[in-house]
Amino acid sequence: MSLYERHRERLDAADAACRARTAHTPFIESPSGRLHPEGAKAKGLAWFEAVRGGRLEDTGPAGSFEVADEVSPFDGEPIGVAYAFPSVPSIFASVEAAWPAWRAASAEDRLGVCLESLDRLAAAIFENTFATMHTTGQAFMMAFAGSGANSLDRGLEAVVYARRAMADVVREARFERRFGPHEVRLDKRYRLVPRGVAVVITCGSYPAWNAYPAIFANLATGNPVVVKPHPATVLPVARAVQIIRGVLRDAGFDPNLVVLAPDHTSAPITDALVDHEACVIVDFTGSPTYGAKLESRADRLVFTETAGCNSVVFDSVRDLDATLDALARSLCLFSGQMCTTPQNVFVPRTVQSADGPVPYEDVRARLVAAIDRVVEDPRVAAGVCGALHSPATATRVDALAESSQVLRRSASYAHPEYPQARTRTPLLIEDAVDAALHREEHFGPIAFLIPVEDREVALAAATSEAKRFGAIASYAYSTDSAFAERIEDAFFAAGASVGINLLHHAPLNYTAAYSDYHVTGLNPAGNACLTDLAFVAQRFRIVQSKTELHE
Repeated sequence: MSLYERHRERLDAADAACRARTAHTPFIESPSGRLHPEGAKAKGLAWFEAVRGGRLEDTGPAGSFEVADEVSPFDGEPIGVAYAFPSVPSIFASVEAAWPAWRAASAEDRLGVCLESLDRLAAAIFENTFATMHTTGQAFMMAFAGSGANSLDRGLEAVVYARRAMADVVREARFERRFGPHEVRLDKRYRLVPRGVAVVITCGSYPAWNAYPAIFANLATGNPVVVKPHPATVLPVARAVQIIRGVLRDAGFDPNLVVLAPDHTSAPITDALVDHEACVIVDFTGSPTYGAKLESRADRLVFTETAGCNSVVFDSVRDLDATLDALARSLCLFSGQMCTTPQNVFVPRTVQSADGPVPYEDVRARLVAAIDRVVEDPRVAAGVCGALHSPATATRVDALAESSQVLRRSASYAHPEYPQARTRTPLLIEDAVDAALHREEHFGPIAFLIPVEDREVALAAATSEAKRFGAIASYAYSTDSAFAERIEDAFFAAGASVGINLLHHAPLNYTAAYSDYHVTGLNPAGNACLTDLAFVAQRFRIVQSKTELHE
């Protein structure tokens, strides 16, 4: 049985879910020992402890082995893993040499390799969990579910759309038509031609979420991949590359179709990779500044997810405390280091609730209390907040804490397992609706409470800022069905997605593969969507031949 046929049922089920936009996952989202092979978690931890301070082999062509810039946000110690650091010329020489056989392979063979790779990545989910925890700062459950099962879902979703895009092109056709006195018959052939080498640039705090879709969208459509990890988050990406290379080798292909390209913060190679003449596709997750630079390049096919100022619009609520609890948990989740975390909370002078009108000042006090409840127990805080990925984030939080408008001060919490963990609870600042401070993304546990006169001002400000500065996820609360329709229309006009009255969507910034489209491509927060046909269809082009038939 081919790899494609072995996994076809899983692919078909994911395809059906994408068409219906229903809840679906074929991957295990819980780390419960009842759902995994005996000792799987312990083996994953043992793998991490064994590789820490050692070498990770087979990630690409030969290069000097160097220790990456990885330091655990939890214990403060270097991860200490050495990886091969191949030169940029050798990276492209290796992938270009591997490409012809992959380019000539059938779509089903390529899809089969992608599906088998996802299966093996799922089998190594505990390895990925501990590697992700100790490089990004994600708490265990987020590293397991979000960077494990949910990111695998996004990868499978990309394979679904790749199959659709390729299946839409017939391979042969007979063309018959009369031109004047002549009856013309042509045999036509159509071939899908991959564009070429793709460079996938992953982010530091949540790498798998964007890496898996990009890697598999490129591989499925026939393009070799150079994976450039964040210098402080190499291990989870390198392990994924290692696993995919093993599948390629077992399937009879050159493993250098997927190559790791690590670098150091002090000696970056991203520009050299992107500028190389062989690079024709770029997938990027990271800063808006560098993303905009890439998007300006007409000589590359570029897919970006950068950053946005995610807003919350308050109008009226049924249960104010439940709403604020949901918002507080979302602000605390992974210490605000998710691209869907709300940042700017627009609150009218009076919020209508089932218990009557609530003045802004009461909403403000109750939101601060709701955040305090999430983080008051260090065990709960550890599971929700995790740790800060970068010392720069802690510095940013501490600098903004000097503002005179601080409503809730950020502080470290005592992690019960890792006393040295780099932690901060959410910083809440009051800001004016026309101020510039909140109109840029402040990565980390930083949020702004913005008083406005009424709901009209709140909606206008939030949607205007989404259009001008970008938004990946927006939120609104209203019990007025007519106004809720206006909220939806206003955010759609701004090119931004919105969640309305999310309470039990735990957390409210959860994004579901196969159902949610992640990023719209219609505002400055990114030009690509996970995942739709546009994400994969441009990664190959169609060439044709036609032969006239004569009697």
